[in-house]
Amino acid sequence: MPRIVVTTEDIDVGAELAALEVGAGAVASFVGVVRGEAGGRRLTSLILEHYPAMTEASLAEIAKTAANRWQLTGCTIIHRVGELTPGARIVLAAAASAHRADALAATAFLIDWLKTDAPFWKRENFADGTSHWVSARDEDQEARNRW
Repeated sequence: MPRIVVTTEDIDVGAELAALEVGAGAVASFVGVVRGEAGGRRLTSLILEHYPAMTEASLAEIAKTAANRWQLTGCTIIHRVGELTPGARIVLAAAASAHRADALAATAFLIDWLKTDAPFWKRENFADGTSHWVSARDEDQEARNRW
């Protein structure tokens, strides 16, 4: 049932949501976009690295957990890897169900768990030539823990 994709390619959000609409009464989605700044500094790119087998298994487990908690007709997680520039789509988390409550809750769950449980390593590159690895944030863990 879930569609899990890890890719370097851009995400066709319209096509992905249209596919989820089939047989559903509601589709909810979250699209994450690379910010143009971080910590008050201009970001030139974000590099995402991953270990493919581990990443795909982790995303599938997150989707499976959502499907076990809510009555879904479909679920999609697409996450990009590689070097992305500000404004680029980085992630699509979407859920479809007969009714909006399940679709909305499942989508919020998906993105909260993706932020903490998906094994991606992120490095921010700045206009001043510096870079650093992104650390986990307490607020992301708190959002995950509410589920």
